[in-house]
Amino acid sequence: MNKENASKLWKLIQLTGDELLGKLPDHPNHPKGRNPYAHVALEVKTHFKMTYKDIPDEKFDEVVKYLEFLKQNPN
Repeated sequence: MNKENASKLWKLIQLTGDELLGKLPDHPNHPKGRNPYAHVALEVKTHFKMTYKDIPDEKFDEVVKYLEFLKQNPN
C-alpha cells in the first residue's frame, strides 16, 4: 500500500478502535480489559493475511468495508 493510503487506513483503524472501546466482550486472556486498537489491527491482519501496510492499494475499499463490518460485529 502506498504511504498515503496506509496513513488513511491507519486513521480508520484508530477510529474503528474508538468505536469498539468498551464494546468488546470479556476474555480470560485479558483480565484488565481488551485493547480495541490491537484487536482491529489483528483482525485486519488475520482477515487479509498481511499487515494493513502490505495490503495492495486495489483492496483499500475492501479493507474500509471490513472495518465497517468490525464496528457492527464486535467480538
